[in-house]
Parts: sequence; C-alpha cells; structure tokens
Amino acid sequence: MIAFGTVFLVVGLILAGISVSFLADAERARGTVVELEWRSDDNGASRKARESNRPVAYPVVEFTSADGTSRTFRGSTGSNPPSYEEGEQVEVLYRADSPEDARINGFASLWLLPLIFGGLGLVIAGIGTAVAVLGRRRTG
Repeated sequence: MIAFGTVFLVVGLILAGISVSFLADAERARGTVVELEWRSDDNGASRKARESNRPVAYPVVEFTSADGTSRTFRGSTGSNPPSYEEGEQVEVLYRADSPEDARINGFASLWLLPLIFGGLGLVIAGIGTAVAVLGRRRTG
C-alpha cells in the first residue's frame, strides 16, 4: 500500500512540475470561449453507469498568438454544469514555440490532476504507513 501510494504521489509531483514548467515558459493572450463541446464518455460502461453519466462541457477557446495567427483549442477539463459560458473572456497560456499547446489559465486546467494524484498518494501512503506502524507495535 505504501508503494502504491508513493507511485501516485510521484505522478502528482511530476504533473505539478510539468505545470510549473509550463507556467514559467508560457506566453499570455486574451481568448474567447466560442463554443461548449458537450461530450459523454460511455466507453463500455454498464447500462446503469451510462444512465447516470451526464455529458460534460469542454470550452472551445479562440485566441490570437503573438505571431498574429488566430488559433483554437479545446480545454482539457470539462464539467457539468459548465465552468465557462460562450462569449466569456479567458486568459490563455501557450508556449511560443508550440502555440497549439494552449491552456486556459485556471485552477482546474493547471492543478487538478496534480492535486488528485498527489492527494490520493498521500492518503494511500499514509494509511499504509499507519497500518505498518500499528502492526509493528502489536508484534513488538
């Protein structure tokens, strides 16, 4: 359990490092949510799971990069209810050498995955450590 939790914690730290690296090199631009792309991921789920599976809205954002090119991307994080509305102005972060790698400057798109993996890793490793310590005390 400790090893499993440690793996999750390491993945969370790697994802956080990727976000920090992205932020350090990112250019900023004003963008507009031009559409909400509704998606439902059924992928072989049971009938009951499909019935409770509500579609999720991903923002489609248009922005102009520093070279004057108009670009469009779909946000990596969807939600229901939607986090953004069509026509809403957002700050876009993108890499100058790779403008197609763009993200909305928001908590979910930058920190949600690192937080989930890191948090789960801490909890699982903590439980494993507590079980190990209690087991040693009982046998010792």
